[in-house]
Amino acid sequence: MALNTSAEAPIPVGEVSRLIGGWIDKLGPVWVEGQITQLSRRPGAGVVFLTLRDPSQDISLSVTCYRSVFDQVADAVGEGARIVVHAKPEWYAPRGQLSLRAAEIRPVGIGELLARLERLKRSLAAEGLFAADRKKPLPFLPQLIGLVCGRASAAEHDVLENARLRWPAVRFEVRNVPVQGVHAVPQVIDAVRQLDTHPEVDVIIVTRGGGSVEDLLPFSDEQLVRAVAECRTPVVSAIGHEPDSPLLDLVADLRASTPTDAAKRVVPDVGEELARVGQLRQRALRMVSGLLEREEYGLAQALSRPWMARPHRLVEEREEQIAALVDRSRRVLRHRLDRADGELEHTLARVVSLSPAATLQRGYAVLQHEDGSVVRTAAEVADEQKLRARVADGEFAVTVVPRA
Repeated sequence: MALNTSAEAPIPVGEVSRLIGGWIDKLGPVWVEGQITQLSRRPGAGVVFLTLRDPSQDISLSVTCYRSVFDQVADAVGEGARIVVHAKPEWYAPRGQLSLRAAEIRPVGIGELLARLERLKRSLAAEGLFAADRKKPLPFLPQLIGLVCGRASAAEHDVLENARLRWPAVRFEVRNVPVQGVHAVPQVIDAVRQLDTHPEVDVIIVTRGGGSVEDLLPFSDEQLVRAVAECRTPVVSAIGHEPDSPLLDLVADLRASTPTDAAKRVVPDVGEELARVGQLRQRALRMVSGLLEREEYGLAQALSRPWMARPHRLVEEREEQIAALVDRSRRVLRHRLDRADGELEHTLARVVSLSPAATLQRGYAVLQHEDGSVVRTAAEVADEQKLRARVADGEFAVTVVPRA
């Protein structure tokens, strides 16, 4: 239930601490898993103090227990070990400090760890994080390689040395982080995300040397696996040796068996590439030479043919064909013109024979009224009427005389 407080009616610090303690007491005992980062067993003291840290997050809690509780597992646990404790949260009001009072401690064995990893592996695989179609191809020649590794580690030396032997101009952006222990997971995640956002980094290598199952556990952490799955930059996993297989190998875009193998898989060998270029040049030269030889042979074969020996012969044959066609076209045109001329003369004779002028040539005349209309009957004219008479060579005026 929320408290009613204000600037005018605050509550004392002691009351706040007391209320927090009351809320925490209601939680009751809980089972908690974590990794021991600090362990204090003071001689003669009846209480053991240790710090329990979440391997995936930067969160830790203080744990106290009676020496008799810790002595039961003292031979199996130490700093860096994973344990499960049955403890009750306690609030130390004078200092405002939260801690756990452990009544039972159980070490997490290798078998149990492997079983958990197998369950996590199946769960992440069901989500598709290990699917082959999610894998991104590596660039042929990366301009800048991001490297996440331990400080001054053998893995860092192997990657840098072998990469520079293969391609001397290669460049690295190195992030040194803890590669085992409670601080490994958050710092490796932070380093991977920094390199993923780096504008010049083309590929990221996450590497460390071999170790025990517990040493390699950070690279099977769920948070790290998901962080790598979200990367836009291709990620290469080179953890441990060939038999080692943390979950990071499954989600990475490429799994290298060792740090040295990672350098060989990411960086091409300049000597091999020069040899390959030389081979390609020789192959190209042979292909061009073969092509020129075939074309030269084909040209020689073409030149040896008769029509290439006397190329003007083809022109002469075409000239004769064209001359024959021109002569034929002239004859046809002349024939058609002669026939058209005869038809035209015949038509002209018919037109002349049917023309009124021919009739007039035979002595006939055409009488016309003054308006030009032709006189067709005697009833159309009157006495003393002026008419025009049209004959073959002209016309003249006539006057109608009265009928006797």
